[in-house]
Amino acid sequence: MRSTSAAARDTALVTASVILAAIFVLFVAGALVALVLRVAPAALVAALASPLVDQALWLSLKTSTLAALVAALFGTPLAAVLSRPFRGRTTLETLVTLPVVLPPVVGGFALLLLFGRAGLLGHELDLAGIHVAFTTAAVVMAQTFVAAPLYIAVATSAFARADVRQIEAAATLRAGTAYTFARVILPPALPALAAGLTLAWARALGEFGATITFAGNLPGVTQTMPVAVYMAAQTDLQGAIAVAVVLMALSYAALLIVRHMAGGTAARL
Repeated sequence: MRSTSAAARDTALVTASVILAAIFVLFVAGALVALVLRVAPAALVAALASPLVDQALWLSLKTSTLAALVAALFGTPLAAVLSRPFRGRTTLETLVTLPVVLPPVVGGFALLLLFGRAGLLGHELDLAGIHVAFTTAAVVMAQTFVAAPLYIAVATSAFARADVRQIEAAATLRAGTAYTFARVILPPALPALAAGLTLAWARALGEFGATITFAGNLPGVTQTMPVAVYMAAQTDLQGAIAVAVVLMALSYAALLIVRHMAGGTAARL
């Protein structure tokens, strides 16, 4: 039987943990509640009815969806490669994950130095009549740069959990690599891939630093919702808060979808 002093230490540790957890929850919830309480319903309706906000909203939804699809198109095969051991895997995985921890402004600046008119590739593209920086395409590229690593990380983890016995059975039956991936590895990973795609979409929707650095702030062309919040905050605080609340609601809904998908995947496993 444990001593009374050990039980007291356990109780104190649990109490301290609960207090620390509660403080952090209040810290996050307090900031979000303050944001919601500061916006008047009339200001929210007026912001949503504004043509400028309407343009920014639809542009954000369009570009973030395209960014998520690009992440899935290029990230799925990359994740399949990273899910298997090979020499240099850690280096490659670190490189792919770097945009997650890199300041978004630095990422946007790097893209500008690559695709800008005076950039590494931008000069040749400019001679060919192709202009990337400060266009809607630049918004998608900036969002993909910061959001794709999240999808790739989830997809890599999902592919790594593939049933080795089924893979070996497919190999015994002389199934090709493409067939094994499409029929054995991919189907069980689809719920996790959908969750990763939703997470990447939410990250792309909220991207600001790389977007404004590489794509700028052109209404209807590159002014996404986060950029609109930043610009509106300088002249119309209520409008900025209203747009921020809309962004928060969309992000929260996306996270709920991710949690639901993750819960369903865990139940199946």
